[in-house]
Amino acid sequence: MGWARHQVRLLVCAIQFLTRVPTPALKTFEPEWITRSARYFPLVGQGVGAVSALVLLLGERAWGSGVAAVLAITVGLLVTGAFHEDGLADTADGLGGGQTPARRLEIMKDSRIGTYGVCALVLVLLLKAAVLASTAMAATLLFVAHGLGRAAAVVVMRVTPYAPSGEAGKWKPVPQGVRTSEVLVALLIAAWPLVLLPPSAALLGLAGGAALAIAMALLARRLIGGHTGDVLGAVEQLFEVGFLLGAAALL
Repeated sequence: MGWARHQVRLLVCAIQFLTRVPTPALKTFEPEWITRSARYFPLVGQGVGAVSALVLLLGERAWGSGVAAVLAITVGLLVTGAFHEDGLADTADGLGGGQTPARRLEIMKDSRIGTYGVCALVLVLLLKAAVLASTAMAATLLFVAHGLGRAAAVVVMRVTPYAPSGEAGKWKPVPQGVRTSEVLVALLIAAWPLVLLPPSAALLGLAGGAALAIAMALLARRLIGGHTGDVLGAVEQLFEVGFLLGAAALL
């Protein structure tokens, strides 16, 4: 019973960290719980994806696929408070505008958005809307992509170090970091909806998402020494876009 109660606490932590959904207040809290809750990040993502997919389906009946796609993306932004999109913009500004690791991290912590951040956000949001508006099974793709994108971020948390000269911001790492067992749980949660897609589309989507996420992680490793919370947001967003583009190519 104690184990089950703790898992519920971790799930609540994940919801509180990744979204603006109201949740019951935790009577006790330990900062480490946020890291331990990473196993449930894909589940939270699937919740966001399910709400967005429902809006997409309803919007298609009322206004057509174009408007529905924009509305679905908007709802996702509202539910999460544009949490991952903010990370993408900050990462684009920092990695694109800084000349040294220290300067890049300084730019990433600046709340103001620059040209690189605006361009990254516009391109990613436009690509998502275009794919969702023109692809069969768009609602299913949206649901699957949200969970997998969060899982990609969890993997990067495990396989790359926290940027050594960075100060903890959105993501506050703990000494032991994310455990391998927690990564496996996250991957299992994220992977099951793939059965809803044709195998070829699922595989090409995974390849596209993985390619962009790996490229982002490697670039961050080279330019700032590892990941930050902003980089994890960028990884999540780029995996979503890569997955949608890859899967949509065969649907």
